[in-house]
Amino acid sequence: MQFTKMHSLGNDFVVIDDRTLKLQRLPQLAKDLCHRRLGIGADQLLLLCHSKTADFKMRIFNADGSEVEMCGNGIRCLGKYIWDRLIKSEKLKVKSLLNFLSLETPAGVIHLQKTGKLIKVDMGEPVFEPEKIPVKASQKSKVKSQKLKITRHPSLVTRYPSLIADYPLQVRDRTFKITCVSMGNPHAVIVVKDVERFPVGEYGSIIENYKIFPKRTNVEFIQIMNRSNIKMRVWERGAGETTACGTGASASAVAAALLNLTDRETAVHLPGGKLLIDWSPKDNRVYMTGDAVEVFEGELEI
Repeated sequence: MQFTKMHSLGNDFVVIDDRTLKLQRLPQLAKDLCHRRLGIGADQLLLLCHSKTADFKMRIFNADGSEVEMCGNGIRCLGKYIWDRLIKSEKLKVKSLLNFLSLETPAGVIHLQKTGKLIKVDMGEPVFEPEKIPVKASQKSKVKSQKLKITRHPSLVTRYPSLIADYPLQVRDRTFKITCVSMGNPHAVIVVKDVERFPVGEYGSIIENYKIFPKRTNVEFIQIMNRSNIKMRVWERGAGETTACGTGASASAVAAALLNLTDRETAVHLPGGKLLIDWSPKDNRVYMTGDAVEVFEGELEI
């Protein structure tokens, strides 16, 4: 079986073309391949599949074997994989595929654009309704959250009366204020004073599995540098702390703008590098731009 190891900002993936392989026992396969000592080592396994609704389909499995809806860094890596291999090797003549791709995911069809050495992804509109994220919060705290500093986007309070912003969450000896957003997968964004010193490993796992998140959640800890720059560390659902997360960067930028801490166009600085996030006021969609890198390719028996 052929595989390719890729990464974006250190968030790494094993990529496999499964259009003809039709691999079985995928959760266990993901655990085996992603194991840092006994396998190839990766945060996630990405599978390229056939699609009836888009150019191709992407399936995503975390290192713990759980299948997830979306991965921003992963989709850019798969886009590069397709452009570098399939468009050239299979000599696909459709001009639109030279710079544009559509990928079916459990979160919907995602559109990618190649811009020089970077890849821009239309992440879609952020989702704020608790039942769609999903998150189960008390009505009392929901009402309180509406009275916060959401002055730049007052229409959001009208459109989403159950918006979860600065929601108080008691974890051990601390009370965190979380803002919940879905970018095709659930995120809880928390503003801290010094993100580099913050004990992400101590609190990330607890919040990921907190009872108000029926499907668990990704957790982003962010530090506001100025209105155009955010520092972020992330605890990914099913993977632990990683060097970067595209959907997490998108959710963090949306949450920071929602709380009037930043503008809608921001640079998110992660341990692995930088992502550019634009929450467009024109169409309410989030656009993420970043790189994707191939590390090596190989073959293994399964």
